[in-house]
Amino acid sequence: MATIPFFISHQGCPHTCSFCDQHIISGALGTLPTPDEICSRVDAWRAGARGTPLEVAYFGGSFTALPRSTQARLLSPLQPLLASGVVSSIRVSTRPDCLDGEQVAWLAAHGVRAIELGIQSLEDRVLAASGRGHDAAAGERALSLVAGQGLEAVAQLMPGLPADNLSSSLDSLRRSIAAGASFVRLYPAIVLRHTELERRVQEGSYHPLSLDDGIAWCKVLLHDAMNAGVTVLRIGLQADAGLNDATIVAGPWHPAFGYLVRCELFYDLLCTLLAGSPAEEPVVVRCHPKRLSEVVGHCRRNLERLADAGRSRVKVQTDAALPHGSIAIESLRHNCNGDILTDIKYNTTKERICVKNP
Repeated sequence: MATIPFFISHQGCPHTCSFCDQHIISGALGTLPTPDEICSRVDAWRAGARGTPLEVAYFGGSFTALPRSTQARLLSPLQPLLASGVVSSIRVSTRPDCLDGEQVAWLAAHGVRAIELGIQSLEDRVLAASGRGHDAAAGERALSLVAGQGLEAVAQLMPGLPADNLSSSLDSLRRSIAAGASFVRLYPAIVLRHTELERRVQEGSYHPLSLDDGIAWCKVLLHDAMNAGVTVLRIGLQADAGLNDATIVAGPWHPAFGYLVRCELFYDLLCTLLAGSPAEEPVVVRCHPKRLSEVVGHCRRNLERLADAGRSRVKVQTDAALPHGSIAIESLRHNCNGDILTDIKYNTTKERICVKNP
């Protein structure tokens, strides 16, 4: 599936949350595309898709808070393309408090198959501290409405907001899944210039996550979602011309944030499996070819950390027969296989994240 994105930044949003500047995040000015622009972009993508199914997505704003006539103007040009099979589905994003059963049914009748909801958190204190404008019940209700009508419900979560902690972020994830989310996006809170969060950072009332802490929180959230059988579509905001040193004040920002999180999962798996191998022995680690970079780590950081811990004789090889989430350890006196899902157990007591002893 190839997604054709249209960014309608802040269109329809009833107010601005403490963390938000959609114009910076998307790099777009928030103007709505015309019917001709919609069709032209679909044609351009179709030319290079080579038969890949196409999905049109309206991101950034609160689609269902737009006047119904405006929603129809954005969806109408796509109806002939849906009927002909040129476009297979439509995706929209919105706020939880701007959705009801009638609206979901109307969207479904117009080809919408996925609704992304800016849940951010399902803790009332976090939502209030972030100026979100609705409570946790609204988020759970919206997810249930979408899932109940057979559409894909996507929960966008933002760990690290004011008043948040790892425990409440995990609880928000689990409650989102219980309410009907079949997909999740993890966008750890970053501080953008000219937002309320920047003012709070400057006055010292808000302390955003560091990059290392953001990675540590998100690896636990990703692992939890994977164990629940829920796909995490993205971790971290997409690198864009609007996101750079001039627009980001603080927070766990990195253009390859999701990759760093996955590298941490494999590092924890390595440490778990190597616990049974004498440090002085040479070790061969085998992994699927597509996971090689994540096992080795960003700029070989995983191997460097192992070397710093006394394990300098580790060699990584690829093995296409291994599952993507597994690695195999081979040494003179210790051979074993392990998988991210079954062989990593996290202990998050009192916000301290550590891997439980195997």
